[in-house]
Parts: sequence; structure tokens; C-alpha cells
Amino acid sequence: MLRAAFVVLLSLLGLSAVRAEDPYLYFTWTVSYGTISPLGVPQQGILINGEFPGPNINSTTNNNIVVNVYNNLDEPFLLTWNGIQQRKNSWQDGTAGSNCPILPGKNFTYHFQVKDQIGSFVYFPTLGMQRAVGGYGGLRVNSRLLIPVPFDDPADDFTVLIGDWYTKSHKILEKLLDAGRTMGRPAGLLINGRSGKNGAGKDDPPLFTMETKKTYRYRICNIGMKVSLNFRIQSHSMMLVEMDGSHTVQNNYDSLDIHVGQCLSVLVTANQSPRDYYMVTSSRFTKYMLTATGIVRYAGSQTPPSQDLPEAPAGWAWSFNQWRSFRWNLTASAARPNPQGSFHYGSINITRTIRIVNSIGNVDGKRRYALNGVSHQDTDTPLKLAEYYGIADKVFKYDIISDEPPADGAQIKLAPNVVNTTFRTFIEIVFENPERSMQAYHLDGYSFFPIGMGHGKWAPASRKTYNLLDAVSRHTIQVYQRSWSAVMLTFDNAGMWNLRSELWERRYLGQQLYFTVQSPARSLRDEYNMPDNALLCGEVTNLPKPPSYV
Repeated sequence: MLRAAFVVLLSLLGLSAVRAEDPYLYFTWTVSYGTISPLGVPQQGILINGEFPGPNINSTTNNNIVVNVYNNLDEPFLLTWNGIQQRKNSWQDGTAGSNCPILPGKNFTYHFQVKDQIGSFVYFPTLGMQRAVGGYGGLRVNSRLLIPVPFDDPADDFTVLIGDWYTKSHKILEKLLDAGRTMGRPAGLLINGRSGKNGAGKDDPPLFTMETKKTYRYRICNIGMKVSLNFRIQSHSMMLVEMDGSHTVQNNYDSLDIHVGQCLSVLVTANQSPRDYYMVTSSRFTKYMLTATGIVRYAGSQTPPSQDLPEAPAGWAWSFNQWRSFRWNLTASAARPNPQGSFHYGSINITRTIRIVNSIGNVDGKRRYALNGVSHQDTDTPLKLAEYYGIADKVFKYDIISDEPPADGAQIKLAPNVVNTTFRTFIEIVFENPERSMQAYHLDGYSFFPIGMGHGKWAPASRKTYNLLDAVSRHTIQVYQRSWSAVMLTFDNAGMWNLRSELWERRYLGQQLYFTVQSPARSLRDEYNMPDNALLCGEVTNLPKPPSYV
């Protein structure tokens, strides 16, 4: 009687007893091949709705994103949403370890919520080397009106996708790697799918237009395959405000290093003489120099940009010191990435330390890349499905690597690489890079705290140098040449999550693994059920569906 009276009272007040769902954004995407010429050489690219780069998703915190993807390629296809945490929902992560592929001529509808995240992200293909020829785009998550951001609304918001580019098709690149060869150096760099010059050497049309005295937000993401890049805008300072979904202390920079897989946002004020200006991106930490440009135009300008391009910085020490200047904005009121309050991460006890060392070697006469001596191989049955259906032992073995790297020179082993973690434990991961080239690592499903970096090998004494107060929570971290990087995180997001080198040649040849994070109970509190539209393949194709979580 009391409940009925309460419902009547609500109706009299014009209120609802049921809380409305968060808003939905619907997209229908057709993935197809198309001829593109970003460096003046016609080649086969991967288009989304006929576009390269693909459509930009503009969403707001807590929006439900529904993307129906039709695969018109002649090969399987998957998309991942780089940096979107997919809370309790690795079913939507779009990697070979979590999802069956979308077969040619078929479709699959992704449904996920950008839960309590703000910032700049990207999506891209994860199978084979498809990422090398397109299929990628930007994904914005804006703050809700009730959650203020620590800067005034910009006059406009621009997405800038930078990256290295190959003129070989992705299938040729796969054949090269399968034969034990390397991809070689990129043919050039792109900004939003353009190099900045046409075949006659004339500037491409302006990418963006600004009005004098107004301030604009530039979301810059390195969507490339292997090369760290520096970004700068001629004669303009950039105020850093966000990185990988976290608001930062607002320092000004003349140029910024952006490593593969990373995104950041800067505010740029149009406070120079009205004319055209170059955006410039150039390669870092390579023996060769690649550069791409794009024009930013002041409204009404008919004055071409100066040909005197701002110079790129040199050396890794400059980049390392810039990284040390990045700080998390602890006073910003946007949602924090961890509901358990681990922004006080420096006072949480570490329950486990995992040291991961990347290596290169030959297996059966062919080049392979490894983490702690294991070069990952994808399986016909996605790891997550095998685990969910209770047949993991038929598909892979857990913990074939240890928490310490093997001795130098150990033989590389080919196998699915799955590391078991205890739900809701706080873990330290140390990445060591003994090679002379850069490395970058991304972890799906999480943000982590990059607490330290240093040259040489990591040791327990290295913890004395950690930033235990305001490291910027991120999802991708660089590891400099012959150096280490350390991160901390709480494994509180149940699912099967890909840790990978963002250098795609290395990932393709095995430099990745999966963390499985299992709740002790099959509970909807901790993880969503497998969606009804989930694609089935491999060993689980004809098996009865397991009981739902409760």
C-alpha cells in the first residue's frame, strides 16, 4: 500500500518512478576498400562510409554508443576503441582475444558506454596489419554539463590525427612480416590523411580556420604504426589541458612529443598576425627525418605561411624531461578513472610487481618479438570466449611467463600468452626496453599511473624516484631506448584485456599478451553477460550458452 501511494504521489508531482537511461548515439558504418593517395601514390585503403580517415564520434560522458559495422572487405575485420575502458564489458573491446571477427559480408553491432571518461581517443582495426591502411578515426568524450572542465569552452574543437604511413598495402606488409622480414621505414607522415603538399608541391587546402583572439582546442593523436612524433604550430604556444582522458596541470609548450597510441589536448589562442600558419609533425628517435604539414588559417587570410618551419627538438633527454613536466590536475572536478579512490595511489600497498622485458629473436628462421620470452599467438577461439564457456584448457594455458624476465638469450616460445591476475589487487608493472629503438605499450580496459622512468635496468631502488602524488592517469606509456618505465593500477575491471606494443609490426609478430581479470563470483555486479549478438567461432560455435551472471 505504501509503495502504491508513493507511485501515485510521484505521478501527481509529474515525476517518474523509473530513472531514464543515459542517451544513446547510433551509427551505421560500412567498411570497404577504396583507392586513396595520401602520399601521391594510389593504393588500396580501408574506408568507413567512404571516408579516410573515418567519421569522428562526438559523445558525452555516460552516453551509450551503438555502432553497427558492416564488413564489405574480403577478409575478417574488428575495431577497437583505444582508451575506452569498457567497464565490465570486454565483450566490446574488439581484439582477437576478446571477440570473434566480423566475417566478410556480415555485420556486428558494438554497444558500449563511455562511462565516467572524458577526453580524446581513437578507434582503429586490430586484425593483421589493417591499421596500416586506414579504418581509423577520432572519438571524443565530452564532460556532462554538471561536471565543469578546468578551462573555458573553446571557440571550436579540432581533431588532429598524426602518424607515419606506408604506401605498401596491408596484405603486402603482412607477407613481408610472415616471411621474417621487416616493414622498413615509413614512406612519410600524415596529418588527417594528408601530407600537406600535392603532387606539384603546393600546399593542401587549410585543415582548420581560427578567428583572431579566440581560443581553440586541438585533440592530437598519434595513430601511426611505429614512429614517435613531435607536434608544433608555427608561432603559436600550446597549453596542455588533457592527456589520454585525464585533465593536466596547464603548462605551455612550443612543441610536444606524442608517442604511438597516445592522445592529448591543447588550447591554442589565435593571437598572432592574421595569416596562414603551418602545423608541423616530424619523426623522433629515428636515423631518418620525416615531416608533414597542415595549414591553419586565420579567417579572411590571403597571406601564405612562412616557409621557415619551427625546428623539432633533438635527443631523448629533452623528451624525458618534458614527460617529467606532465602533472595530473588534482583540482579538476571531472570523473576520476578509478572508483576506488586510487588517485591516492601512492599510499596503496603493492601486492605484485611484474617486470616485462621486450625482446627480438628468430623462431624457425623467422623474426618474432616477445614479452618475457613468449611471442603471443592468436587462437581460433577468442581467449575470453574459451574462458567464459569453461574450455580454457583446450585453447591456452595460464601464466606461461613469470613475473620476472627470463635470462638474457633465452629461446623465444610461441604460444597464447595469458596472465592471471587477482581481482581488485593493486599491481606495479615495470617495462624494460633493452633495445636502441623506442617502445610504447597500451593496456585495454584501464588507465594506469606512469610513476617513473629511467635509463638502464629497473631495480627496487628505482622506486625512490617515483612520482607518488600526481602522475597523469593514462592508457599508453612510452619506454625510451635502453630504459624502463613503471606504472601502477588496480585490476578492478573484470574481463580479458590486451596489453600490447603499439608498434604494430611488433604486436603482429607477438609482442603482446592478455591479462585475465576474473571476479570470484559470476556476478553482474562485476561483469556483464555475454551479449546476445556475440559472434561465435572456433571451439565454442556449437556449445550451449553458459548460465548468465546473476
